[in-house]
Amino acid sequence: MNDDLRKLDSARLVLKTSLGLTAFLAGADKFAGVLADWPHYLSPAVRAILPVAPTTFMTVVGVIEMAVGIAILGRWTRAGSYLAMAWLLGIAGNFVVAGSFLDVAVRDVVLATAAFALARLTEALAAPRAVGAASRLSVAA
Repeated sequence: MNDDLRKLDSARLVLKTSLGLTAFLAGADKFAGVLADWPHYLSPAVRAILPVAPTTFMTVVGVIEMAVGIAILGRWTRAGSYLAMAWLLGIAGNFVVAGSFLDVAVRDVVLATAAFALARLTEALAAPRAVGAASRLSVAA
């Protein structure tokens, strides 16, 4: 791997680790409630259409966030990153609709942008690896 690819890969690994752990830990905290009172973040409009209690809904959200974190940290970085991006934009939309926590909405848009960058870096860096593996196979044959 040349120096430029190493630099890009190091940026990818930082994003992968930070976004994956953040998603997983935020999801796990839906069960512990140490970081926040998560149901408090639901807008009244979302609360009104929920078929379950806000606490139950946030527990399901926690499971999904943990799965996304595992995907990002594991073999499904690209797919997990795109899911995280969409999820974060949805959360930001919830805050905008509620007209509250707008600072958190802005932060989530920035995190969604980072998740998009991770997905694109993962795609871009997969191509040189595939080409390198193919060229090593042709040399060995």
